Amino acid sequence: MTRVNLLLLAIAIACALGVVTSQHQARKLIIAMQQEKERAQKMEVEWGQLQLEQSTWSMPARVENIVINQLRMQQPKPAQTRYIHLDPAAGQEVKP
Repeated sequence: MTRVNLLLLAIAIACALGVVTSQHQARKLIIAMQQEKERAQKMEVEWGQLQLEQSTWSMPARVENIVINQLRMQQPKPAQTRYIHLDPAAGQEVKP
């Protein structure tokens, strides 16, 4: 009878250790999941900021201002413009 009781006690202790181990692992996984959710939220905020920054940097008025004032570029005169016509069937230049 004592052997059976000792065997049952050992099984109960093993089960209790298994429960404790699985709870510990579950807590670790929950913490990791929460950290990843926070990281994803921060990345979404950063993505929104980057989109806003891109729209600000690429505004046509800003680009035009930089082109004219900093790069000293100007629109070509009609006499400086040449048009090249392509033959759509052959994909080659057609001489006018």
